[in-house]
Amino acid sequence: MSAEKVKKILVVEDSKLVHRMYELMLRPHLLVYALDGREGLQRLAEHADIDLIVLDINMPQVNGFEFLSHAKANPVFAKIPVIIVTTEGKEGDIQRGLDAGAAAYLKKPFLRDQLVEVMERVTEQKNAA
Repeated sequence: MSAEKVKKILVVEDSKLVHRMYELMLRPHLLVYALDGREGLQRLAEHADIDLIVLDINMPQVNGFEFLSHAKANPVFAKIPVIIVTTEGKEGDIQRGLDAGAAAYLKKPFLRDQLVEVMERVTEQKNAA
């Protein structure tokens, strides 16, 4: 990982095993976890300093698309870059995610380097805006 500042990342993902994977892949960043979109919205409200959101689509309660719609509708959270990371990789799903405001779409399974590269790209785009 480059010498950039440590980011606070909200991981909205219903698998605790995947949470553990992110914990290992994304050191030294600070991770805040949510098991579904509803909990993700609560975590956003509790942590106003989130730099990036990593979002799954298929989750109970509030799915990733619903979470994204609510988050992007709120001016406080609308500028936080969102990377969708999911098993859903059909062209329609990808386009739907990007149209809803995601900065990037990464299909599972993925490599750590792919995720880090996408994270760096979307945060650079945010900083350039």
